[in-house]
Formats: sequence, structure tokens, C-alpha cells
Amino acid sequence: RISISCLLPASWHFSISPVGCPRILNTTLRQIVVIGILAAAVSLLYYSLVVIRHKYGRAYRDKRFHRYLARVTDTEATDTNNPNLNYGIVVDCGSSGSRIFVYCWPRHNGNPHDLLDIKQMRDKNRKPVVMKIKPGISEFASSPEKVSDYISPLLSFAAEHVPRAKHKETPLYILCTAGMRILPESQQKAILEDLLTDIPVHFDFLFSDSHAEVISGKQEGVYAWIGINFVLGRFEHTDDEDEAIVEVHVPGSENKEAIFRKRTVGILDMGGVSTQIAYEVPKTVSFASSQQEEVAKNLLAEFNLGCDAHQTEHVYRVYVATFLGFGGNAARQRYEDSLFTSTVLKNRLLGKQTGMTSDSPYLDPCLPLDAQDEIQQNGQTMYLRGTGDFNLCREIIQPFMNKTNETQTSLNGVYQPAVHFQNSEFYGFSEFYYCTEDVLRMGGDYNAAKFTKAAKDYCATKWSVLRERFDHGLYASHADLHRLKYQCFKSAWMYEVFHSGFSFPVSYSNLKTALQVYDKEVQWTLGAILYRTRFLPLRDIQQENFRGSHSHWRSFSFVYNHYLFFVCFLIVLLSILLYLLRLRRIHRRMLRNSSSTSLWIEEGLPPQKIAGPL
Repeated sequence: RISISCLLPASWHFSISPVGCPRILNTTLRQIVVIGILAAAVSLLYYSLVVIRHKYGRAYRDKRFHRYLARVTDTEATDTNNPNLNYGIVVDCGSSGSRIFVYCWPRHNGNPHDLLDIKQMRDKNRKPVVMKIKPGISEFASSPEKVSDYISPLLSFAAEHVPRAKHKETPLYILCTAGMRILPESQQKAILEDLLTDIPVHFDFLFSDSHAEVISGKQEGVYAWIGINFVLGRFEHTDDEDEAIVEVHVPGSENKEAIFRKRTVGILDMGGVSTQIAYEVPKTVSFASSQQEEVAKNLLAEFNLGCDAHQTEHVYRVYVATFLGFGGNAARQRYEDSLFTSTVLKNRLLGKQTGMTSDSPYLDPCLPLDAQDEIQQNGQTMYLRGTGDFNLCREIIQPFMNKTNETQTSLNGVYQPAVHFQNSEFYGFSEFYYCTEDVLRMGGDYNAAKFTKAAKDYCATKWSVLRERFDHGLYASHADLHRLKYQCFKSAWMYEVFHSGFSFPVSYSNLKTALQVYDKEVQWTLGAILYRTRFLPLRDIQQENFRGSHSHWRSFSFVYNHYLFFVCFLIVLLSILLYLLRLRRIHRRMLRNSSSTSLWIEEGLPPQKIAGPL
């Protein structure tokens, strides 16, 4: 007879008698029961491991997927009735006008590894809360007392969208860029003083002295780099083997081991006037000379995006350089100035009139075949006619890169730390996108060989054919005749800046040209609000820790501590096995005792006393 009993959860007892069992079970029932219990326990443990792993793995993948999906389709109107939403305002005071951006984010999740989930606020019509006014703020240099009145419509616009109850805790940042940088410091100070004095009188936003300033081109580049990488999710931590990672030597911790984290992307932005490059420098850099080291200090930015200054997982070292005169339009202007000067000089020395009349135009390889153009300077007109020679155009504009023989240099001989081409990724914006997409229709993943072939074919196509294609709408909707005429030059310029200026190999395949990221135009203001609010999660993290330390169930539940569940499960399983083994020994002892007693009774002798345990 096998007896099984348990005291919890309620006292119960049952027994199985061999009399009522089939013969085959009489000798192996105990083994079958034990094996059955073991099999059930192992199956349950395996099932738990598979289910929990699948649940957490899928939850992680879903989190990533839904995060990126939210970046693409996040067009819902912001719920201003949600009390857990926070708001922030950034005013971009540029050279031609000022724009205000309103951002919002939910409470921080309490995980110190994560950043705030900041996104652009959208109104009831699902449109981004953005407003622009003209002219630029620098136009008030001579009358700074009018600046607060000038910017007031922007702030009133933001005040209408941010819930009134949130005004006092909504930070306001007024950041001035290119137009203000060229003003004398005294005029800059007068404008900022008027803002700091008058705005708090009329608006309740969180606005301190450090919230209004003129930022440098380096800061603007860093903010743009932060914004792009944040939208792409490159600041998130991951254990996904498919994610590209990079080995990073954190600045200031040279004696510590390197860390591995997601690979960030670099940005290339070629506007009309200037070109900018920004990318992370993951490893410690070396310098060819002390002079180069001094220059590098102004080009390398080291900052911590995390809320804890003592944690290094969000410490980044970023190289940012801006090159005035290297934008597409400015480069064409430099090229034409050089062309005019050299042609006039040659005509004077050789006694010719090349380019001075429409009958003998200057043959310009950087214009499409048979395209005509004019250069106006000092009351004189120089006539051009295109020959559409892409390779010759590249050769002519190469000296405009102003490269030097010094190592680790780029445009104008400016210092540039080495790029790990095999493990890097870049996004090209503005002219990088226009050059590849507007006419050539090959934006996206950049391929130097395909781009070169397409540019050659375009340059060599007669202007009359290009005009006919334009009239039939074969090019991008926003492409105009200016783009058609100067596409050949700008294609050559972009190619040379990228490959000769920044020294990217022709085989480089990790450049993506884009106008938007996830269907959104990412502004540097997003990076600015992310950086300037980086310490705000501390409050939520402290509250989360407080709740966690006072919540026994949350600390020890299977959901949050599934490993503890496995340990407890194994301990219970081991206890059951030990208990069954002990029952088996007791049962065997009882069988021996009963056998001895039966034997004495059959022989008619009184049973002998058997010594029991002491």
C-alpha cells in the first residue's frame, strides 16, 4: 500500500492498495509515480522557459517594432487632457526668420538606461504645432527693445496649444543661430536682455537666464546629430544580434574596459552656402601635431545624454565641422568668379575675346550639352555654353576643395578624425538628396559607380532633350529649370566633396541620401530639447525606486523576477523528491517489519521485539 498525504493547501490523504491494482503495477507503481512526477516537473520547467523567453523576446521585438512604427505613423493628435504628458518649447531664431516648435513626452519609465520619449506635438487636425515669422531676429539689432514684441506671436501660439495648467512647468528655450552670430557681442546681449526681461512678464513658461542664448555652429551640428540618431533609435540599448554595434572608448575612462553599444549614424548636410559633417568618434583619437590637437578641441564635442552624470553609457564624442562656401550655390558662385577672372586674364594676355560675345562663348564642361548661361560681373557679361563633360568638370573643381598634404585633414585642410568605413553609416541631407533624387531619381542608398554613370549620361544629354523631359514631368515635382541647368555641376561638386574632400572611398556603400527620416523632417531643435531636458528623468526614476522599495509584490513577483521563480520551483521539486525517497525508505522498513511478524505467527512463535530507532 502506498500512502500519499499533504498538509497544504488543505489536509488530505489517500492510499493505493496493490490488491485492487493490475499485476503489472504491483512492483513498479512507485517507480512509475516518481518518473511521472519528474517528467511532469521537467515538462513544466521547459514549458516555462520557452514561454517566458518567447514572451519577453517577442515583447522586446514588439517594443522595437512599435517604437519605430510610431515614428512612421505617429500622426495622431496630442491628447492635451492627459495629465502625464509634459511639454517643451524651442524657438529657432535663424537668419531669415524664427520658428517655434512644441514638443511633448510622457512620464519617464523609470529605467535610467532610457531617454525621454520626446515627439513633436500635433494639434486637433494632426498637424505639427509649428509657426514661422519673418524677418530674422538679427534685423532688430538697432532696436532691441522691439524684440519681445516681435517674438510674442510665436509664444502666444504655443500658449494656445499647451494646456494652461502645464505652462509653469513647460521649459521655453530661445536659441539663436547664424544671423545672430555675426552681430557684435554688445548687440547680441541687448537682444537677449530684452527677451529675458519682458517674456516672464507676459508668459508663465519656465524661462531662466540660460534658456536664451546664441548657440555656435558646433552646438547646432551636435543637436542635429542627436535629433537624427534619436529618431532612428540609435540611443536605445539592445541585445539583438542583428543590430550593428560599435566598440566605444568612453571619454574620461581610458583605464576602464571599452563598452559595446548601438552604432550611431553620421550626418552630411550640404545647403546652399555651407556644408556640415558630424559623426561619432568612438575611439580615442591621435594627432599629427600639437597645432592639430588645438584645432581638434574646437571640433570635438563630448557630452552625456543620460540623466546621471556618473553613468557613461550615454557619453558620446562627436566630431562636427562646418565649411562656409562649400554649399552647392556658394560653390557654383566661387567657380564662376574663378572662371570669369581667369578668362578675362587669358583674353588680355592672348588678345582674345573668348566668352565675351554670344558667338564665341566659353565652353563650360559643368553645364549640360549645349546649355547656355551668363555670368554678370563689374558691368561685364561672360557667355557660357555647356559641353557636358562630367569627368573634366570634376578635375576643374578639385582645387576648390583646398586639400593639404597633412594627414587626417579634409576640406580647407581642416582636421578630420579617421572614419571606420567598414563599420559606419551616414545620412546625406539637402543637396546630397537633391543631387541624387530630383533629376537622377536614385535617392536612398548611394552607389558611387551608378551615380557616376547617371551623372555622366545627364551631363552629356542635350539641353533641348532635358527641357522636353522636364515639360513632360519626368523629374521630381519640385525640380525647376535652375536645378536642370546646374545639376551637372552640383553632381560633380557633391561627388568631389564626399570622396575627395571627406575622403570616403568610392566603394563606400553605407551612405543613404534622404530628405526626411521616417517621413518627417528632423530639426536640430529636437536634439536641443532632448539634450537640455536630459536631467528631467531623475525625478521619475526616484519615484519609481521609491515605489519599488515599498512594493513587496512587485519586487518578488514572477513577472519581474522570473529567475527567482525558477530557483524556487527547483527547490520545491527537490524537496518533493527527497520526501518521496524518505517515504520509500519508510515503506520498505514497514514491509520488512510486517514480513518478520508474519513469519513468527506462521511458525506459532511469539514475535520478537525489533529494536526501533533511538
